[in-house]
Amino acid sequence: MTDRTLRFETAALPHLPAAYNLARWLLRDDREAEDAVQEAYLRAFRFYDALRGESVRPWLLGIVRNACYDCMRQHRHLADQVEFDELRDSQVDTAGISALPQDGGDPAALWEQRSRGRRVNAAIEALAPAFREVIVLRELEGMPYEDIARVAGIPVGTVMSRLSRARALLRDALREEAPAAKQERERDANA
Repeated sequence: MTDRTLRFETAALPHLPAAYNLARWLLRDDREAEDAVQEAYLRAFRFYDALRGESVRPWLLGIVRNACYDCMRQHRHLADQVEFDELRDSQVDTAGISALPQDGGDPAALWEQRSRGRRVNAAIEALAPAFREVIVLRELEGMPYEDIARVAGIPVGTVMSRLSRARALLRDALREEAPAAKQERERDANA
């Protein structure tokens, strides 16, 4: 193994879970996500010597993002792209996705937690890729706005706008689904 290969593996492999997580959420398919991450890591290895003083994580996740969008273009998954609306998307909202409580003792609470998790995941999957990527990078990967901007190749203000819009869409989707989930719980309780 060469010194360059060892340096690359040391720098890039710790970010493999985040890379796969982003690819999985963007592509919504395990195999396509694995292929995109593999392609991204090959690209990153090829251009690793060009990385100068940058943090590896946003650089690498930017390559993963581009590989995912290439895959989506090849498979025409970009039909759910959303145009940026300055008036609608420029209102910053500080509310975010709240973490689900951990309760390991009560089976009903555990079922509710899992059910809520499935609803949140479904709502995230229903978002357009531009919104899905900022939610995944911020809320699931904990990246700062500046790094998300580098990954997505957009200004920080656009990251904030997309994140605000994505959070609003998630709230609306989960609010609309809440009555149906309540009816389902009641039906299960009466069965």
